[in-house]
Amino acid sequence: MRRRDAKYQGMKIVKHKELRTFVEEKLLEGRSPQSIAGRVTKRMKYLPSISTDSIRRFLKSVYGRKIESKRNELLKKQKRRQKRRRTKKLTDRTFIEKRPKIIEKRGRVGDTEADFVVSGKSGRGYLLTVVDRKTRRSFIEKVLPVTIEEMEKAFLKIKERFPEMCTVTTDNDLLFANHKRLETLLSVKIYFCHPYHSWEKGAIENVNGEIRKDIPKGSDLSKYSSSFLKKLEIKLNDRYLECLDFFTPQEMLDRYRKRKTAAVKRRRKK
Repeated sequence: MRRRDAKYQGMKIVKHKELRTFVEEKLLEGRSPQSIAGRVTKRMKYLPSISTDSIRRFLKSVYGRKIESKRNELLKKQKRRQKRRRTKKLTDRTFIEKRPKIIEKRGRVGDTEADFVVSGKSGRGYLLTVVDRKTRRSFIEKVLPVTIEEMEKAFLKIKERFPEMCTVTTDNDLLFANHKRLETLLSVKIYFCHPYHSWEKGAIENVNGEIRKDIPKGSDLSKYSSSFLKKLEIKLNDRYLECLDFFTPQEMLDRYRKRKTAAVKRRRKK
């Protein structure tokens, strides 16, 4: 009993049932203690505020050991990114240093980064992943079979769902061989990272890392259903991000669209 009391350390999480339920649920979803603490403190005023250290102490206590064990199992499933294929050089590209400053500063909604999550050697299909640099709103579409035409169709589906898209920053995959045609189809400007400089599109690399927690390296992407990918996309856009002041990407996009609609209505009334 004394050992248990020593581990307790007066933690609010243990005392407050609703707070504990929320924290445990989000920890099991794979969210970080920092993001959970920020969300509770800044966006959930009806719950007691907590710190990142409080959640970490909770995980190490007798009350949180099972949660920590399950989280560790999830982390073990995460794999390193696949090595990129060597490709022939694309022509007539506009490189990343030519991007306007507003893109560098994440100054507007609609400037995106794009990449592919690929199947293992024995699998089929790609995932086209796109993220808005400002709101961090992510989109996923399957590319199967892997052809330029199917990739273009996947991009058009995302453009339909995210009409704000105005630029794309991506790598030098051969699927972008007809990138000028893709620019016309999407009515966007495409910028390319330098070969083997994946850090130049860090936002989408981060998103793909999150995707790999649920779709391990070597997976056959053709076996993942549309409903699974839809749920995965929802999960990505329901994360509490410190860079968004602990709003979620979906909340940020919804807020932007609401303000934009209100501005249009005001202009019409004048």
